[in-house]
Amino acid sequence: MKNPLQQMLEAGVIPTAAFPANSRYAATATQTYTFADGRTASYLARRFVPDPALFSVIGQVQVRQNDRLDLIASTYLGDPILFWRIADANGAVRPADLLTEGNTLSITLPQSVPGGTGA
Repeated sequence: MKNPLQQMLEAGVIPTAAFPANSRYAATATQTYTFADGRTASYLARRFVPDPALFSVIGQVQVRQNDRLDLIASTYLGDPILFWRIADANGAVRPADLLTEGNTLSITLPQSVPGGTGA
């Protein structure tokens, strides 16, 4: 006899999520590669950094010495794990590149959410 929870998961009654909602990969599709011998491997589809124009700016912050993106995200977005949203909103492939002292970072709403002041 199958576990009732397992049955609900398999039936799609309870959605399964590979990543938490605050992960940059939460909306990234999972794909499967089939090897010549029939084995399969799951992997994440490539994730592209979105166009910064898709974000509504709600504020800006100037980078100070020893700043870290997780601390900036915690202060302005309420969650240090959302550092990737700051990187995306500022067009950074390498988030550490944003941390040059004196650099101005845009703090934004999530991608494609209207609003903001454009500050």
